[in-house]
Amino acid sequence: MARRDKAVLESPHDHEPVTDPATATVSRQGVVTGWSVGAQRLLGHPATDIVGRDVTELLAADPSDAAWVALAGAGAWRGAAAIRHRDGSRLDLGLGACPSLDGEGRANGFVVTFAPEPGGNEDRNGDRDEYGEGEADDRGMLERSFTQAPVALATFDAELRYQRLNDIACEMLGTTAAQLRGRRYPDTVSDNVATRGFLRHLRQVAETGTPTSYDSHFGGRAWNIEMWPVKDPSGRVRGVSTASFDSSAQHWAQQRLALLNEAGTRIGTTLDVVRTAQELTELVVPRLADFVSVDLLDSVLKGEEPTREPIDAAVVLRRVAHRSAVAGVPEAAVALGAVDTYPAYSPPARCLALGRPFLSGLEDPDFVRWIAGDDVRSAGVHHAGVHSGMAVPLRARGITLGVAVFWRRLRPEPFQPDDLVLAEELAGRAAVCVDNARRYTREYTAALTLQRSLLPRGLPGQAAVEAAFRYLPAGSEAGAGGDWFDVIPLSGTRVALVVGDVAGHGVRASATMGSLRTAVRTLADVDLPPDELLTHLDDLVTHLTADDDTTDRDDGTAASDAQDADGISATCLYAVYDPVSRLCTLASAGHPPPGVLSPDGTVSLVGLSPGPPLGVGGLPFEATELELAEGSLIVLYTDGLIEARDRDIDAGLDRLCQALACPSPSLEVTCDTLIDALLPSAAAQPDEPAQADGSAQAGASAQAGGFASSSSPGLRPGGSPSRFARPADDVALLVARTRALHADQVATWGLPADPEIVADTRLQASRQLQAWGLEEVGFITELVVSELVTNAIRYGAAPIQLRLIRDRTLICEVSDGNSAAPHLRRARTFDEGGRGLLLVSQLTQGWGTRQTTSGKTIWAEQLLPTGHA
Repeated sequence: MARRDKAVLESPHDHEPVTDPATATVSRQGVVTGWSVGAQRLLGHPATDIVGRDVTELLAADPSDAAWVALAGAGAWRGAAAIRHRDGSRLDLGLGACPSLDGEGRANGFVVTFAPEPGGNEDRNGDRDEYGEGEADDRGMLERSFTQAPVALATFDAELRYQRLNDIACEMLGTTAAQLRGRRYPDTVSDNVATRGFLRHLRQVAETGTPTSYDSHFGGRAWNIEMWPVKDPSGRVRGVSTASFDSSAQHWAQQRLALLNEAGTRIGTTLDVVRTAQELTELVVPRLADFVSVDLLDSVLKGEEPTREPIDAAVVLRRVAHRSAVAGVPEAAVALGAVDTYPAYSPPARCLALGRPFLSGLEDPDFVRWIAGDDVRSAGVHHAGVHSGMAVPLRARGITLGVAVFWRRLRPEPFQPDDLVLAEELAGRAAVCVDNARRYTREYTAALTLQRSLLPRGLPGQAAVEAAFRYLPAGSEAGAGGDWFDVIPLSGTRVALVVGDVAGHGVRASATMGSLRTAVRTLADVDLPPDELLTHLDDLVTHLTADDDTTDRDDGTAASDAQDADGISATCLYAVYDPVSRLCTLASAGHPPPGVLSPDGTVSLVGLSPGPPLGVGGLPFEATELELAEGSLIVLYTDGLIEARDRDIDAGLDRLCQALACPSPSLEVTCDTLIDALLPSAAAQPDEPAQADGSAQAGASAQAGGFASSSSPGLRPGGSPSRFARPADDVALLVARTRALHADQVATWGLPADPEIVADTRLQASRQLQAWGLEEVGFITELVVSELVTNAIRYGAAPIQLRLIRDRTLICEVSDGNSAAPHLRRARTFDEGGRGLLLVSQLTQGWGTRQTTSGKTIWAEQLLPTGHA
């Protein structure tokens, strides 16, 4: 006869004592939701096969069996039922069902117990079950079923005092049922998130009579807690029963899946190596680890191709990111941007050498040896409580990029193999993003280097304007762009101011920009008017587009740039300012209008007649002429300065005019004021995410071996970086303050087409030089005047004019009504002519010719004597 204080069941199919109660939980819809070890041993079905299936699939009899019909009722039931064993045989078992009720008294689930029926189910040896008649009374069976249930069961009265607890519940609470019985729940627990949640739900069920379920964390494990009211026959709530199911395995599996899912969206949001490493640390702390560090090879930070050879020696890495769940604990052994050498026996070096992750902890001698060799790491283990670690290599395309090291100190449980698999997956995704960022860095640096080599590093000396500029490459991931600017000295002390913008980004845009800038300088050297210059430039863009299309067809490759779909597109503004007449002539090819600040403080936008962008072809360009007072400020820019996602171009132009009206002590300050008003400054950029250990990573890029990230500094005169960074599009800004040559600096004579006037002209020029105190250059100037005036009379046409300009140099200009341009030629021994221009070119600093509306002008320039410049 069996003892009543212990249920010992014996399955007729295995002859092994069943010490665990055979219990199951069934939903209101008849689906099995829980399956105990005892039920598995008694009926042979493992939980993985039976949970989630309809309970009627266990029947060995007709579904109308009274046992199953009773489950549709609302009361407790016990009786006999025929159950099918896993091997197909029939078992006649005693069955007890205890319903859980909702607020309306209806059953929303059942706890079902199985036991061999007294007098039935002989085993294969013909022996009877251990339970004899009178031995397995229902009360004892239910008692043992409650006490030995594999889930934590507890019952409270309406005042939330403990009434019953089973063994699992007592183990959870670390006490005994006797110590808790009759005490109110709030008096037996410490105040924390888990206990507050449990108490809140208890009160809710007791007050409303409505069952509930929720998930909680307690003792380092995840629990699914079911609560239901216990009612008397009148429907009054007399207490609350709870069942807590350990769902840790399912919970952590879900957390791992969620972490992997988030990794796809949170890692690699930018093409920045350091930012990608930061994103990995932000994702896993504190959800997987309490401290994470990411170290990369210097070659990765420089955008170079790392070696494919295994790293089999002590490796030097640079710290680019680390993060702690608690500020300063543990203290980082390596500062951001600093380098560290991992000894060959350390877990990080071992994982890099073998190319696979390592799980280590205090039981690993090499781990202990490595930690002991560094005071900071040793303090992290002995004082901060670090007890478990994982070292995972960052590998992509078969290349080792660096290592990520994960530490645990707050969670008592060490890292498990499942955690290592998860960390390896996360590190692999981060490594692909780091490699993409590295390759982008290489291409971006090449494009930016090309772009900057094509831009002026300083402005040439000239007398017409005082100028300053800014150039800020875009902070986007598209790469360097095609914006450019230029200041080109022209003859007669004039100057050309140019800004342009090639659509798109990358090496192709930079190369196209270089071609256009070179073309503009070449055409400007011919002294074409602005509208004609843009016409020639438009033809060049059309030819470049045709050449690109031909190349694509010949090599069979598809277009790799957005420009290729519609050809090259570019805008340009070309302006020529003459300090003698103070006239500025401008023409635009689809470019925004310049702003002008007059000396009286008036700000306006030049009313241009904009032509089409370059590359459209077949449409004319129109020049606009305006007079600028001496000291006027003219501002040329590209659309990246005035356009933004949060404002349209009109709002940008209004803001430009407002900023231009602000008083400024210098052009350099004016440039900074304009950019500060229309673009966010580096100081106003959103802060990089701060580390939980208190150290921000914003400066890691600069520290990390000079690594140039996408937020490259702006270009200022002399190549020094500006404080402005990361505009949405490239920005080129050129600001010029006009000068004027006064009447005492210019002398002009109209000349008749008579060879006899040449001697008188030389005399007038000599007198003007004496008035200017330039007698030292009188001989050469008289010779130049004689040759140029003679050529104009002999080969040109009326009207003929001589002009001398004294500024930084002495300029002699002779104009006539014939547009045919002269050219140098080598005179033969007995030729009477052909030596004049050759002589002029040898005696002067430079000479040239330009077309005018009425003919041409030939000019020659001389250096002034020392002390007169």
